[in-house]
Amino acid sequence: MNRRSLTSVTFSFVLTAISIVAGTCDVSLVQQSYPYLSTGSLSSAKLVDLPTGVVLRSGEMKITQKDLDAEIGKAPSDVRSQLKRNLFFVLENKAMQMFVQYEASEWAKGKKLSGSQEDPVESYLASLAQGLSVTDDESKAFFDSSKDVMGNATFDQVKDQIKEHILNQKRQDAVKAHIATISDRYEIDLNKAWVAKQYSAAMANPIDKARQSGKPTMVDLGADGCRPCEMMTPILEELKKQYEGKVNILFVHVRKEQILAARYGVQSIPVQIFFDKAGKEVFRHVGFFPKDKIVSKLAEMGVQ
Repeated sequence: MNRRSLTSVTFSFVLTAISIVAGTCDVSLVQQSYPYLSTGSLSSAKLVDLPTGVVLRSGEMKITQKDLDAEIGKAPSDVRSQLKRNLFFVLENKAMQMFVQYEASEWAKGKKLSGSQEDPVESYLASLAQGLSVTDDESKAFFDSSKDVMGNATFDQVKDQIKEHILNQKRQDAVKAHIATISDRYEIDLNKAWVAKQYSAAMANPIDKARQSGKPTMVDLGADGCRPCEMMTPILEELKKQYEGKVNILFVHVRKEQILAARYGVQSIPVQIFFDKAGKEVFRHVGFFPKDKIVSKLAEMGVQ
């Protein structure tokens, strides 16, 4: 695959809410040296020596430490300290916006956008998800797996809302998959000394420590005041006792760890993420997850 370099683009940062590209034998990629660090978009970027203060370079374009500091300064004060511990995540978001904006401007050339389509980035991202649909079988399967939080509602009463929910998820997945291959499509160099420093800071959290423990891990991300989250609490306590010494069972409060939750792509809660003993994510579930299903999933992973 040929990868391109950018020559002009406008930087903007939005905090949100993968194949190794061949390189020279003496140049490492992010995903090779730091497998847990990238959320995807910079996983195939090359680690090289760059001038002091330059963090990312693609052709004539660059992102500097000053650029990242400026973006942190725009963030709410209560998350700035978290962002400083996750500067690589800040970089990925800034780089993502840079490349997507470039692609959107190229895509919009010759097109007449009007009304709600005036924003080329929004229209471009929407174009990535065209043609998606949701079947009745998909909706029914979602309903059957979520009966615990559906109350007394029947499938016919909520099927339209379920279809819209699944369709929105499919749209998000399409955009996410496209963004995850940015560093496969462009030549991107990162400052290897800077990345090494950020790796140490970014890994100093419960999830990444557990992933590197050599044991399987299940993380439940939720918050107080969330009924499905509170339903998970006694289950987690039982699982901790049942799998003591065999599995890491963690709870992460997403309101206290907003950036960590964003790094792991949490958009609704609760979310349960399962990692194998090598630290690789093998399964993810959104919503209340009964204990028997968790036990079954762990058994699939070889945990008895």
